[in-house]
Amino acid sequence: MSDGEMKPSLQRPVAPMVGASRPVVTPIMPSVVYASDCPDALDAQYEGRVFGHTYAREGHPNADLLARRVAAMEGLEDGITLGSGMAAVTAVLLGLCRSGDHVLGADQLYGRSLRMMKEDLPRLGIATSLADPTDARAFAAAIRPETRMVLVEVVSNPTLRVADIDGIAAACKDKGVLLVVDNTFTTPAAIRPLEHGADIVLHSVTKLLAGHSDVTLGWVGAKDRALLDAMRVFAVTTGLTASPFDCWLAERGLATFDLRFARAQETAQRLGAHLAGQKGVTRVLYPTRPDHPDSARAQGLLQGRGGNMLSFEIEGGRPAANAFARAAEGIAFAPTLGDVGTTLSHPASSSHRALTPEGRAALGISEGFFRVSVGLEDPQALIACFDAGLSAARQV
Repeated sequence: MSDGEMKPSLQRPVAPMVGASRPVVTPIMPSVVYASDCPDALDAQYEGRVFGHTYAREGHPNADLLARRVAAMEGLEDGITLGSGMAAVTAVLLGLCRSGDHVLGADQLYGRSLRMMKEDLPRLGIATSLADPTDARAFAAAIRPETRMVLVEVVSNPTLRVADIDGIAAACKDKGVLLVVDNTFTTPAAIRPLEHGADIVLHSVTKLLAGHSDVTLGWVGAKDRALLDAMRVFAVTTGLTASPFDCWLAERGLATFDLRFARAQETAQRLGAHLAGQKGVTRVLYPTRPDHPDSARAQGLLQGRGGNMLSFEIEGGRPAANAFARAAEGIAFAPTLGDVGTTLSHPASSSHRALTPEGRAALGISEGFFRVSVGLEDPQALIACFDAGLSAARQV
């Protein structure tokens, strides 16, 4: 099986028997508590001799089922479903690190991951630093003797740079450091990081995996069972619990994931090609476009799968950006991604607003810079919406 190719899986998992038949759709099991027959039976359950549930904070059927579904997509047998993508990040960073450790992160992580790196971990005695993940040598040089783990995203937000995962993985292995990959942007349809040397992989299931902007969930898995168990204990202790209803909705979303990914990716490629030829558009960023700075790496690492995310920049600064967003009717202006509908994000006023203008400029984020999460609309109708926005921006 080639990198990025997902194993086939049942679209509908087997549900429990009810009499002589079973439900086609997984039942929602909202119970907070589960009863056992006697103390001996409870002991057997806690000691792992029999399977069962006790209290929903420690796990419940819908969370377990979703965890196994996502794990299969990443080439694992099991994982942990958590209450959000940031709950997954927290389970990794705080479940596995202690005071005196060092965490090295990519310099373009998701905004809240960066905040945790810069503000929360240091106050707990965990040192942090950032490096450019597109330069494996520089990244390796930033690893210290006390480095516990490295945290990267395969494709960065919002400039869509492609990390040298293979090079970073080799450095981590050489120095005995855990490699953690946030695979939210790329998803297992584009790459399975564990096959490229990662030790831990995590997701914001909220995004493209669930795909309908109606759940808030996260997931984390690990090659080493001891690491997974340590993160599970931390998650149970701190209450990073996933809702049964959200898990049920996310399972429904996974049933159409392959179709949604393929359609959105195809439309993103068409939209990027169209935008690149429009007056007033200064650049278009899409990982597999020939003019992308990491195009060669994207073609090899992602097997040509650029995904559903693209970014572009227009002339005219903030006034033009306001005009574009107002005129592109039918496209939600919202700092999210992975929905069935296309969404438009403006990093300078949302995800990266805390940075100085100079800091944003260093990352290549101007007032005319937009990030697009491409959905399932008719491609020509979507292009017409963008053309309306561009026409309005040119008039500013």
